[in-house]
Amino acid sequence: MITCTFENGNTNSLRHVVVHMIVEKDGCLLLEKRDGPILETGKWSLPAGFLERDETAAECAVRELKEETGWIGEVVQLFKINTNPYRPHEDRQNITIEFIVKPIKKVGEKDLESSQVEWIPFDKLLPYEAYAFDHGETIRQYLEYRKKSFPLPILI
Repeated sequence: MITCTFENGNTNSLRHVVVHMIVEKDGCLLLEKRDGPILETGKWSLPAGFLERDETAAECAVRELKEETGWIGEVVQLFKINTNPYRPHEDRQNITIEFIVKPIKKVGEKDLESSQVEWIPFDKLLPYEAYAFDHGETIRQYLEYRKKSFPLPILI
């Protein structure tokens, strides 16, 4: 995290950028169960990860999807940008850029940040509040979008 010190002595932390992927196939969402020494361990979430230096958000989505789930995907659409400084269960203020991603093929295995990676049918999804951070809200919005398209991206 980068911290700026202003002339008056105040400090202000800049936020991290996180990318989330909404990956759908055959009426199922690709979800991962978080594991290891990371926030919200044990909860299900969308595949997600931090933007690295010298990569675009779309490149990050493709990289993180492969690293975390073993799937190669193609970014289809920007879904949402969330700049809410009060996102739940965060240890810092993260900005999220969320993409709808088309799965292409499985080429590897999950990484150590997930204990499970599964395709979960829409009718078997957990209650929205059971997901890590605010991923349940994104899932809810995505399911609404599937029923009746509305202009994207969502900006919060």
